[in-house]
Amino acid sequence: MKRPALATWILVGLIAGLACGLAACYLLPADFNAAALRWVLRPVGELFLRAITLMVVPIVLVSLTYGAASVGDPRKLGRVGLKVMGIFIGTTVLAMVIALALAEGVVRPGQSIQIPTDARYAAREAPFVMDVVVNLVPRNPLKAMVDAEMLQLIVLALLVGVALAQVGPKARPVLDFLGSLNDALMRAIEIILYLAPPGVFALIAKVMIEQGVEVLLPLLAYVLTLAGALALQAAVVYPLLLALVGRVSPLRFYRNHFPAMTVAFSTSSSNATLPVNLEVTETRNGVSKSVAGFVLPLGATINMDGTAIMQGVATAFIAQVYGIGLSWGGLATVVLTATLASIGTAGVPGVGLVTLSMVLASVNLPVEGIALVIGVDRILDMLRTVVNITGDAVAAVVVAKSEGEWDRAVFERGKG
Repeated sequence: MKRPALATWILVGLIAGLACGLAACYLLPADFNAAALRWVLRPVGELFLRAITLMVVPIVLVSLTYGAASVGDPRKLGRVGLKVMGIFIGTTVLAMVIALALAEGVVRPGQSIQIPTDARYAAREAPFVMDVVVNLVPRNPLKAMVDAEMLQLIVLALLVGVALAQVGPKARPVLDFLGSLNDALMRAIEIILYLAPPGVFALIAKVMIEQGVEVLLPLLAYVLTLAGALALQAAVVYPLLLALVGRVSPLRFYRNHFPAMTVAFSTSSSNATLPVNLEVTETRNGVSKSVAGFVLPLGATINMDGTAIMQGVATAFIAQVYGIGLSWGGLATVVLTATLASIGTAGVPGVGLVTLSMVLASVNLPVEGIALVIGVDRILDMLRTVVNITGDAVAAVVVAKSEGEWDRAVFERGKG
């Protein structure tokens, strides 16, 4: 009898976490739930989250350095980079258009909402654009690793990778070492994934016990609009990109990609999901190590389609609640600002609320309006993280196929 695949067990953990968490929230006493959270759910979930987060910095440094160095020809590296950025920017703009079309032109979820008198939100000041540019280069690479400054690590890895490519044959021992180390890190991720079923169960059950579903009810129109926009991005935009540009089966892609989606849903973190996304994209979706190692770490930092959708829907929602109309120029400003704000956004839970304040300020909307949506953001963050990491994987497959760096046999076979 064939054993169930790991992806099946992860799905079981996800469904069981939802069911048990909701049952405990509404049927069991608060003291029991508090004990379950303290002694079981928080420790198990945190152990799993720490285990995969542990791999983020070494994975980014090794895979991106190896990927850039393995491309070899600087012209090919530039060509791959242009393709990747074209897909990233194109899908983000489409995500914003979908979000604003639904929230402004179809549903208008904020029309019937009354402004609460205690709606306050302390927004962080948006960084000066030149500070962002200067901070791309780390003062101290060790500090960048300790603080997990992803953009700085990407710059460091790309610089070393391009330099190795230009050294030529003398760099072969270093490339062989990086290739072996990359294989070892992928194997470590496979081992960690065996912790995924109980880890996903614990993380999902914890959120359900702490949040329940009544937090969603007052903002049901907003929640459904945002969920609908995310669904359109995942079920229409990405499949069309895979089928028409990549010429690969969207159904097979999603079947192979499913383990990464469940981890993204349970952790709400693109960075934490990066090691799993890399392993799945290489071993199940057939993307070469060099392309996956180049595209996915970059995407985890600068490609946030799900976050862009949230910012579009939330901006329209807040404008409607406050009775402020958005002109065509204002809508264009929202698209541009949200696209730029997604670049360099840390792939951690809840960071979308910080960048949302930048988008609101760009069209002179009250930043205090974020208080209207902050209560439901934790649950919706789970959904948009799935879209964020899926967009990265789609880009990797499309670029790999165009560069002859895609293995159809691996893609068709998948892996249990």
